[in-house]
Amino acid sequence: MTTNAATNPLKVLVVGATGSIGRLVVAEALSRGHSVQALVRDPARANVLPAAARRITGDLTRADTLMSAVKDVDAIVFTHGADGGGKVAAEQVDYGAVRNVLQALGGRESRIALMTSIGTTNRNGAYNRATEAHDWKRRGERLVRASGLPYTIVRPGWFDYNAADQHRLVFLQGDKRRAGDPSDGVVSRRQIAQVLVHSLTSDAARDKTLELVAERGTAQDDLDSLFAALLPDRPRSLDAVLDEPNMPLASEPARVVADYRQWAGV
Repeated sequence: MTTNAATNPLKVLVVGATGSIGRLVVAEALSRGHSVQALVRDPARANVLPAAARRITGDLTRADTLMSAVKDVDAIVFTHGADGGGKVAAEQVDYGAVRNVLQALGGRESRIALMTSIGTTNRNGAYNRATEAHDWKRRGERLVRASGLPYTIVRPGWFDYNAADQHRLVFLQGDKRRAGDPSDGVVSRRQIAQVLVHSLTSDAARDKTLELVAERGTAQDDLDSLFAALLPDRPRSLDAVLDEPNMPLASEPARVVADYRQWAGV
């Protein structure tokens, strides 16, 4: 079942609101009748956002600056990304933003939609070896699962590499595509935003992790059927249901294990 956003609007916090997908998420959420709080680090960049979105200033690397952003929100959409900066930025932003927002929530209920990327479980690719971005995104996913909050984790393919007739959405699981280029799958930014926002009010999307790509054909109106066909993650499991178990807890950094234990007691 899907909740009707027009009659049951949510208060949605968008993390990464001024990014290329965050801006589309803000617009999509507003178009569905939700109220939106846009988390921004630099208020000067917020002029790209619709006037209807409330701007909240905060630093993703500091939980103490996020308290007002998460106050009384019903849902949080994460579209943030380190966007360069190497291994340090990957930890501080790709992972740290999730940890810090959860910490600021303080256990209060909120529906989560987290965007990471296709190939997140590929630890041996050149990109991850150089940046550790996949590893840190995956650790962010693990915190969301461990939190016990209702969530949907979306791993989109390559942004806007789709052809003009390539809009039929396909939901995958297991993160098997690991070429590290657009052959892994492509999808438009706008459709990523639509899936993220739709998941917030879809019972069928709850506690599921998927890779999102588009194939030749027209876009579907019924996203719930796509969500319903997916396997849910195991309750409080660190990894998605079909993921390769190639990130053993015993080899994780002690600071990360401490975070896992804070929420899941692993």
